[in-house]
Amino acid sequence: MHETLITLAILAVFVGILAAVGFKIVRQAEVVVIERLGKFHRTLDSGVNVIWPVLERVRSINWRYVDTTIDGKTIVRARRADRIDLRETVYDFPRQNVITKDNVAIQINALVYFQVVDPVRAVYEITNLPDAIEKLTQTTLRNVIGELDLDETLVSRDTINKRLGAILDDATNKWGVKVNRVELQDINPPQDIQEAMEKQMRAERDRRAMVLSAEGQKRSTILEAEGHRESEVNNAEGYRQAAILRAEGEAEALVRLATAEAESIQKIIEALGEGTATATNYMVAMRYIDALKDMTSGDNTRTVYLPFEATGVLGALGGIRDLVKSDST
Repeated sequence: MHETLITLAILAVFVGILAAVGFKIVRQAEVVVIERLGKFHRTLDSGVNVIWPVLERVRSINWRYVDTTIDGKTIVRARRADRIDLRETVYDFPRQNVITKDNVAIQINALVYFQVVDPVRAVYEITNLPDAIEKLTQTTLRNVIGELDLDETLVSRDTINKRLGAILDDATNKWGVKVNRVELQDINPPQDIQEAMEKQMRAERDRRAMVLSAEGQKRSTILEAEGHRESEVNNAEGYRQAAILRAEGEAEALVRLATAEAESIQKIIEALGEGTATATNYMVAMRYIDALKDMTSGDNTRTVYLPFEATGVLGALGGIRDLVKSDST
């Protein structure tokens, strides 16, 4: 009886060990690769799974984990794992030195975002998947940067990211890995190159400031000249319009004056009734008298010399006097 109890106890312990080892609980987004007698047999999906402890065992894989210490430092740890994470993983590789096309040594820090899509190939097609991805990224980055000079490298991050992503995705396809994208985190040229770039940047900004100032002065001068020209044109147009209006006014005044004189002569002719010659003598004599008034007006004593032709005018005055006397009789 005692031996039976011992046997049952041993059997119970053995069954418990088998149950503990045989039952596998796989979390969501994880996969476990199972080998039977050293050969791939199947994969365990998320949930509760059962394996034969003696015949089957879990195949482990090299994996990389990123830990953060209390003081904020990032520590990358590599170790064996018996579960493959199917979520997207980010690898932050250390800085590496690369040489550009124009022989400038720069430091670049790259981030690779990838995801395991085929756990079987990720286990059996490559020995150390994280190390292979890191080395492949470094060599590909050197090749891509080696085709660009420094200026192109600094301004072509998107182009470099796309080229790196396409090359890495094609190369890691046989490993059952999908590279979603690659990001260049930092690009650090040497200190002397940075100082030269800063001087070049300041010189370029000074040049742009001088160009903008010169263009502003040029535009100001052009606008000032255009304003002066428009002002001169407007003044000339105003002077022309004023001259035209003045000439039109003077012409109209002369026309009206001539019309008034013609009407006056006509009335004189009608009043004298002696014909045009008599009226003409009358008008000349009156104008002459007005001129003599202007000549003799003033406070100062003046000496007036009458020309010889004035006797004819005086004769005309005498004829007018006779006409006036004849009309009065």
